Amino acid sequence: MGVTSGSRSEQGLAHADGRQDSHERLRKLRKLLRLVRTPRFRRALRLHVAAAVEHEDVPFQQDFASIIDVGAHHGQFALFACNRFPRAQLFCFEPLPDAQRIIRRVFPQPGPIELFKVALGSDTTAAQAMHVSRLDDSSSLLPITDRYTTAFPGTEEDTGISVPVTRLDDVLAEPAPARPCLLKIDVQGYELEVLRGGTRVLQGVDEVFVECSFVELYTGQALAGELIAHLWSEGFRLAGVFGIKRDIAGQCLQADVLFQRSVKEHATDP
Repeated sequence: MGVTSGSRSEQGLAHADGRQDSHERLRKLRKLLRLVRTPRFRRALRLHVAAAVEHEDVPFQQDFASIIDVGAHHGQFALFACNRFPRAQLFCFEPLPDAQRIIRRVFPQPGPIELFKVALGSDTTAAQAMHVSRLDDSSSLLPITDRYTTAFPGTEEDTGISVPVTRLDDVLAEPAPARPCLLKIDVQGYELEVLRGGTRVLQGVDEVFVECSFVELYTGQALAGELIAHLWSEGFRLAGVFGIKRDIAGQCLQADVLFQRSVKEHATDP
């Protein structure tokens, strides 16, 4: 009985894995078709950088004058943002040297972005250890868990480097970025620390777009509930959840979450 049940379970997971693979191939094909329609995106593809066009359907409410891109990586979100919000000034934060070089190739100077070669956190330190993944967009200031590498094969830690860490308030609080302003955060588990180090800047932000995790994928990370509560206390309401990532068993792992500044005062409890 136990053997039969186990075999069926394994078959079910295999079928689920196959469906997930097919869905992923279809998603990549649809994304490629979107990318080749735009000259700027086609040029970036020659550098193996794909603009984050998967965010085209996110209902941002503002025509942003400035965008703060924390965890810019190779400029994928910045490319999307330059096309969606052509008048915006971009402030990009990326601590990995290899990624910084690619951003500079994607956005030759002079250009629409200002690049800050630092990581962001709640404190300013001379240097902090970065856990560099084999797929470097999964790198983090927090250790990568087995749960993450199982869900996303090939993301195991490859090496460690020291990177400078500062607070968002120490870089952009004065003068404040022009409004309306979008804060995008994708820092692999360190999102709450970025927000804690940017309380003054956050006062001038109109929308926040942040990757949240529902399970611990990086050791000690804040989960979605903590981020929602923190942003609520700062005057932001939850406006939408997009791009949900699941494991092969169907459990939600991560999603991109949009917050918008509340137009009226709210009570302490949501």
